[in-house]
Amino acid sequence: MNVLVINCGSSTLKYQLINTDTEAVLAKGNCERIKVDGVHVHTTTGKEKIKVETPIPDHSTAVKLVLAALTDKDNGAIKSLDEIDAIGHRVVHGGERFATSVVVDDEIFAAIEECSDLAPLHNPANLIGIKACMDAMPGVKNVAVFDTAFHQTMPEEAYMYGIPYSYYENYKIRRYGFHGTSHSFVSKRAIEILGKPVEDSKVIVCHIGGGASICAVKGGKSVDTSMGFTPLDGLIMGTRSGSIDPAIVDYIADKEGKTAKEVVSLLNKQSGVLGISGRSSDFRDIDAGVVEGDKRCKVAFDMTCYQAAKLIGGYVAAMNGVDMIAFTAGIGENDTMVREKILSYLTYLGIELDTEANKCHGEERMISTADSRVKVYAIPTNEELAIARETVALV
Repeated sequence: MNVLVINCGSSTLKYQLINTDTEAVLAKGNCERIKVDGVHVHTTTGKEKIKVETPIPDHSTAVKLVLAALTDKDNGAIKSLDEIDAIGHRVVHGGERFATSVVVDDEIFAAIEECSDLAPLHNPANLIGIKACMDAMPGVKNVAVFDTAFHQTMPEEAYMYGIPYSYYENYKIRRYGFHGTSHSFVSKRAIEILGKPVEDSKVIVCHIGGGASICAVKGGKSVDTSMGFTPLDGLIMGTRSGSIDPAIVDYIADKEGKTAKEVVSLLNKQSGVLGISGRSSDFRDIDAGVVEGDKRCKVAFDMTCYQAAKLIGGYVAAMNGVDMIAFTAGIGENDTMVREKILSYLTYLGIELDTEANKCHGEERMISTADSRVKVYAIPTNEELAIARETVALV
């Protein structure tokens, strides 16, 4: 089967065309600066990358550009849209309604729409992508794969907040968690590596990139995760503050003459590693600053590693043990300094780091020693492939 994977962000659209029989990527690309001016980058495997600056007023236009590029006579990967057997869509929020991926029909489309107030920047864009594909290829099935679905197995004590219960009943305010596709993909691979029965496995996945979350996976199921009602909660991130005392919002609003919405925007876009370092949200720049002796970069670096280690320790307690800690995403897969610092807090678990193996970048590798009581791995995530696999399973 050829599965087209679509990931619509608020102002972007990323895609891959995957042959799921071989799991080979036939083509990939992205549309950026949607609603601003527009850039489309497309690469068919084995051919040169093509970059075109063109107006992209909306996501529907972006989908049309993608389909045209895939079927382009000279640079396309397929001869016609008939060669696309199914389309898998990343959908950020499924609320409590969706604990698994689903084939989209009118009823499902409306249900996803009802979740839009939980992810107002993303779900509407996700739906536009689905609608555009339905219109362009009416006979092809579309599958929605939810960021939140993997975490629907969390118990109440993990997902409830300490606020009046009526807010949960009336507005579904609770911890949902995100990066579910990545956590699912990496934890499955970790359990394969462990070679033990799924039901006996205990894995902690550290998805650390520009956005970051940590997840406890017991018996193959998510039992706790660091992101909450929104992706703002949990670990400090590139531009997000992570968990803070909620009273800070009102305090800053009062001191700065801002609205609560303006403060939340500041916490999402101007905080985290960028806000602390004053230099960058990119950890490559933070690492360079640490080496150069930049104090604020070091604070941002130390905060990230310290908070991650605390979360890992908490999840060891939640699962009453751990078999493997897996690092993934941009920083988790590539940053030797971050991995080493986080693991330095966890020697009480009997973890022994192999410093040579830890020099890996973007490859699967065991970075703990053979004698380490807990295995530690770097495992590259592949959310597009995970979405393609979910799509095939349903269609």
